[in-house]
Amino acid sequence: MRARVHPGTALTTLSIVAMLSGSGCGPSVDPKRDLQVVDVTTGWFDAGLVDGKNKLVPSITFALKNVSDHPVASVQLMLGFQRKGEDGDFDEAFLAGAIDSTGVAAGAQTPAITLRGKVGYTSEEPRAAMLQHRLFVDATAKLFAKSGSAQWTPLGEFPVERRLLTR
Repeated sequence: MRARVHPGTALTTLSIVAMLSGSGCGPSVDPKRDLQVVDVTTGWFDAGLVDGKNKLVPSITFALKNVSDHPVASVQLMLGFQRKGEDGDFDEAFLAGAIDSTGVAAGAQTPAITLRGKVGYTSEEPRAAMLQHRLFVDATAKLFAKSGSAQWTPLGEFPVERRLLTR
């Protein structure tokens, strides 16, 4: 017995296959190749008072420049803060729509992006004195990016400067 396919069914099936295969035809995004981290500022953000104590958290502000010859869209960011001399992150931040689906044109860059930790230092000391305390440990911000279901790609490591940020 032979199966019969209705001509309309075959056309619909071909249309669906064409749409699905065409949806991925744009240039693939490789954050390491296509993006450059620019205008980096790091420091310790004044997070206000917590339980009557001053709180400082690590902070990084930067922009992503599209250095490719095509638009770059749909990029997520993950940032790990690591204390000097310690293994593993003591805090992290995540930004799902760092570059949204509208994308960034070739040669253009994103507006400033700020990522801050939630974990930091608390003390009754003045904020500026906290940065000079003998138990204060410097930190590094490790930035990763990905597009779609790709693996996380490192974009760079940035020392968190010992300076007070209020914005």
